[in-house]
Amino acid sequence: MIFKNCTFWGEDFEKEFGDIEIENGKIKQIGILGEGRDMSGMLLVPGFVDIHIHGFLGGDASDGDKSALETMSNTLSRHGVTSFCPTTMTLSREGLEKAVKAISECEAPKAKIAGINLEGPFISKEKAGSQKPENIRAGSVEEFEKLYSISGGKIKLITIAPEAFESEDFIKAVSKKCTVSIGHSNADEKACKRAIEFGARHITHLYNAMTPMHHRNAGIVGTALDDGRVMCELICDLEHICPAVLRNTFRILSQDRAVVVSDSMRGAGLGEGEYDLGGQKVFVNNGRKYAALSDGTLAASITNIHEEFVNLVNIGIDFKTALKACTINPARAIGEEKSIGSIAIGKCADLVFLNENLDIKEVYINGILA
Repeated sequence: MIFKNCTFWGEDFEKEFGDIEIENGKIKQIGILGEGRDMSGMLLVPGFVDIHIHGFLGGDASDGDKSALETMSNTLSRHGVTSFCPTTMTLSREGLEKAVKAISECEAPKAKIAGINLEGPFISKEKAGSQKPENIRAGSVEEFEKLYSISGGKIKLITIAPEAFESEDFIKAVSKKCTVSIGHSNADEKACKRAIEFGARHITHLYNAMTPMHHRNAGIVGTALDDGRVMCELICDLEHICPAVLRNTFRILSQDRAVVVSDSMRGAGLGEGEYDLGGQKVFVNNGRKYAALSDGTLAASITNIHEEFVNLVNIGIDFKTALKACTINPARAIGEEKSIGSIAIGKCADLVFLNENLDIKEVYINGILA
């Protein structure tokens, strides 16, 4: 299959024009090629990668239900998400094992499962947010190793609060197998720096559920922004973080350190109502793009990566920076950048065709129309 006359963003994310040949689910050639389907007038971008997503259209990664994951896969593909990491909440030990097993065994019909993201349970009760406090516990290498084994090595990311337990040995051990992220944490600047030195390289939903930046103590926010080794998640529904702060944050993180995530939950795609999130009631109402606890505490979002990409372009983030944050950066954060996240020869043919208004027209996953 050859797509002719493509306006696309290539491996270096510069705007290019040419033809793209797909064979056996991979990108075989890029250049001026033979006959094929004319894609003039469309914009071609890599498939979006969502590494932090709890649920969509009624399904949730914490349910331990393969059918819920299949629903997520089918629905996300329609929004241009071609790879995702189902993300668990802070569950009981038994609940977490059940969820990880279901994810690892699920054969996603459309959007691909790129790995598993564990948001907790080794976090801070002071910064629990919408996580269930009763299930929070001290970090355990033994528990992680069991989950990793159950997953068949598919765990790619885990969120911890480094100050909530003696985390040095945990970070050093676990960071050899997956990315360790700081989040739902009350760590001060010193504790955050120590965790980074031990091997933490990621921040879970920057600004939300963590110590803020103060002019006399950088907190997690200031420390992460200052350290070039650390990638930072951003929920770009324009409600978890306001546009002015997003613009300032992208100026600091530049093109290679921002990772756009949806952090969406089962209410995404369903509209207003009452939903379950990790064993707690959350509410979507008043036209908001997020769910909240009964006391108003922000919980997960109900957005998607394509919507967030458009949001970023509309608030003034340049196209290349916004696109990298939605594609190659999340792929790199979980160590999958060699196969997904950009348009390059040898990579998976995960492609999204947009019109000039950035609306999705067609999505291809491994070269197959979704």
